[in-house]
Amino acid sequence: MFKFDDTNDCLDLNSVAVADESLAAFNDLKLGKKYKFILYGLNDDKTQIVVKETSAEPSYDVFLEKLPENECLYAVYDFEYEVGAGEGKRSKIVFLTWSPDTAPVRSKMVYASSKDALRRALNGIASDVQGTDFSEVAYETVLDKVSSGTH
Repeated sequence: MFKFDDTNDCLDLNSVAVADESLAAFNDLKLGKKYKFILYGLNDDKTQIVVKETSAEPSYDVFLEKLPENECLYAVYDFEYEVGAGEGKRSKIVFLTWSPDTAPVRSKMVYASSKDALRRALNGIASDVQGTDFSEVAYETVLDKVSSGTH
């Protein structure tokens, strides 16, 4: 338990659940190729990880524009890239934890502690990316991570 303010409000960080819709959206991305990315966040009472937005937009720049400057969220992105001379394209599913330095400390704590619930529920993630600023989630940075095979 963490105490976040002086009103005796405590939040049990182990009670965050992954909403069924969150898993369904992930399967639509992974198996159905219905989406290019999914943005996840916590519901208002911080008890469930829910879908904030889905998109089939192929532009990575559009995805980056969706990342809020002062709020945390999770994202799953179907990252497609060229392999090399004549080898074609590959696709890897990337799990992104967005926790900008400018986000409130409480929010960063809650998102950090509830990440594992979502991450464990999503099977088929090829790579994890932690972003605290836009340089850490830039296309080239993510490309280096997924193409080198590191997790």
